[in-house]
Amino acid sequence: MADSGTMDEQRFDVAVAEGRVLEVVAAGPEDGIVLLFHNGTPSGPVIYEPFAHAAAERGMRLVEYARPGYSGSTRQPGRAVAGCAEDVVAIATHLGADRVLTAGWSGGGPHALATAALVPDRVMAAATIAAVAPWGAEGLDWLAGMGKENVEEFGAALAGPEELQAYLETAAKELADVSGPDVADALGDLIPDVDRSSLTGEFADNLSAAFRRAISSGIWGWFDDDLAFVRDWGFDLGSIRVPLSVWQGAKDRMVPFAHGEWLVAHIAGAKPKLFPDHGHLSIVVASFGEILDDLLANAG
Repeated sequence: MADSGTMDEQRFDVAVAEGRVLEVVAAGPEDGIVLLFHNGTPSGPVIYEPFAHAAAERGMRLVEYARPGYSGSTRQPGRAVAGCAEDVVAIATHLGADRVLTAGWSGGGPHALATAALVPDRVMAAATIAAVAPWGAEGLDWLAGMGKENVEEFGAALAGPEELQAYLETAAKELADVSGPDVADALGDLIPDVDRSSLTGEFADNLSAAFRRAISSGIWGWFDDDLAFVRDWGFDLGSIRVPLSVWQGAKDRMVPFAHGEWLVAHIAGAKPKLFPDHGHLSIVVASFGEILDDLLANAG
């Protein structure tokens, strides 16, 4: 995707329930279709300009936000995945958007699914990209195929809050000052060669900046995400009727291929976008424009 120069961004706070605020960043035409993008875990809202340009070329305004506890967003202890729906409505309303497109990458995937399930009147189409399936999903060995760092992290989450806090405080120290050239090594066993090849230059710089921003106010957004993933998500996947595509790479070691296959098999009407040669990072780098086109096509 060609970069056509630096794109102006707007960074602002949105007031939501319980006196909380959400940190939001937007780029692209103010009158464009809102693409509400749910970032991964851990991640802060740092827009990758080639993605913003790809969206703008298609008449979209790319909007990212920090989930509660990340960066400048107020923490919401004990939150469930479903809790994001009211936050999405608040952001869309603030932007004057009656309806939005939504996509979620990695840990953002369940939140995109929650948005589609719980506020379908506000969502034209949805996509997940390398998204985890629900913990305890029937017929799915949830941890099988994950890199050792994720096995350790979710093992800590399952062991309890104290164990998870200790694990994340150590992990956060490694990410606090991570830079683009170092981010591939920091991810260790989580990235296969195809992802390592994608993690260079501007994309590596953006991902490392998103990690640093995510933990700039502590581990608590990351902590609450992890606990939410291994608890009841708070909504019925079977209720989703919004047009949905599930994007997943077979070489993914952060979220194994079986998760994408499970989601396709258990969400009526979900379109499979399953690729044998992509990983967790390469799929979004290589396919972002195609993902956007598919969202527009699904939205009609």
